[in-house]
Amino acid sequence: MLWVKAFHIIAMVCWFAGLFYLPRLFVYHAACEDQPGRDRFKIMERKLYRGITTPSMIATVALGIWLISYNVSGYFSQGWLHAKLVLVALLIIYHFYCGHLVKVFRDDMNHRSHVFYRWFNELPVFVLLAVVILAVVKPF
Repeated sequence: MLWVKAFHIIAMVCWFAGLFYLPRLFVYHAACEDQPGRDRFKIMERKLYRGITTPSMIATVALGIWLISYNVSGYFSQGWLHAKLVLVALLIIYHFYCGHLVKVFRDDMNHRSHVFYRWFNELPVFVLLAVVILAVVKPF
């Protein structure tokens, strides 16, 4: 179980690295004014989303399910896990919305400013704080 937990944490760190960096790329892409720069951001966003962030999300979820499978009834009797799973579900929605934004930028259809993406970039920070506190402290 400890190996599964270790790889779950590693996958989660990689997933969050992508979720922190991809919206930051959106900030720079939205502010970019030259076509070669925009084309470069499109490549970076696509590679980050497809090559790192999505595989890391899949690994995180799969390993999390594996961890829960060790004691399904025990884990589901604890309230902190329910709260954590709700936050993970919100994070998955955020992840897929980022994928949508990758396509929006790819198709040159972005109409939001870099300021919007600066705020958007902060959302996973709050989820990370809550998830880690729930998983470590298990407050309820």
